[in-house]
Amino acid sequence: MTTSQRSGWRRLSAEGVGTFFLVLVAAGAGVVDGVTGGQVGRPAAVVAPGLMVLALIYTLGETSGAHLNPAVTMAFAARGHFPWRRVPAYVAAQLAGAIAAAGVLRALFGTAGQVGATRPGTGIDTGAVFALEVLLSLGLMTVILGTSSGARNIGHNAAIAIGGYIALAGLWAGPISGASMNPARSLAPVLVGGHGGPLWIYLLGPLVGAGLAVPLAWVLRGPPSAEATHAAQGTDEMGPPNEHPSEPDSRSG
Repeated sequence: MTTSQRSGWRRLSAEGVGTFFLVLVAAGAGVVDGVTGGQVGRPAAVVAPGLMVLALIYTLGETSGAHLNPAVTMAFAARGHFPWRRVPAYVAAQLAGAIAAAGVLRALFGTAGQVGATRPGTGIDTGAVFALEVLLSLGLMTVILGTSSGARNIGHNAAIAIGGYIALAGLWAGPISGASMNPARSLAPVLVGGHGGPLWIYLLGPLVGAGLAVPLAWVLRGPPSAEATHAAQGTDEMGPPNEHPSEPDSRSG
């Protein structure tokens, strides 16, 4: 196996493992809350994924960029920070990690808490839920694309900003939409447990939000930067990736 192949498998492993732990916490909060009769509570349930993302960016950012979300991978690729040819493998690794986490929860606790499925709030119109998921995802992707410029996706600035955004979004919007912002996180419990809200909302909403964040990033930060490409792709044992799928490295974002 070549150095490049080893690096590629390391990146995919990081995405799979990272998404596993993210979904284990994000979906697991609802599962444990169901098993224990409400002892987790909404504030803890929505803060926990933010803290997990913070920890995972510190741990895996230099390996894979710590996307942990198909919508993030799409946003990085559309922005020009990540090669499109790598997108299918990244998304497959993220889905595999998410499904594995949901499978562990199902094996341990059955269908308690509907395996942590994402659902709209009772009586909330699906159009409003979709619009909110789009807006929440737009905000998340804007934070991610903004903090990645200057290679800060590998470090405390991005970890705190992204983790904090996820927690804050869940605190105020969780009762309305579940504040998923992640297609893999919402799809996995449905595949494993067979329950959930209108799945199209949680698959399409984050992707639309990611698509809107890309032109907004051009408005706010200008052309892509080499530092942001480094942050999105991670670092292998040969140093920073030299693949820049869009603008010359001398430009800053």
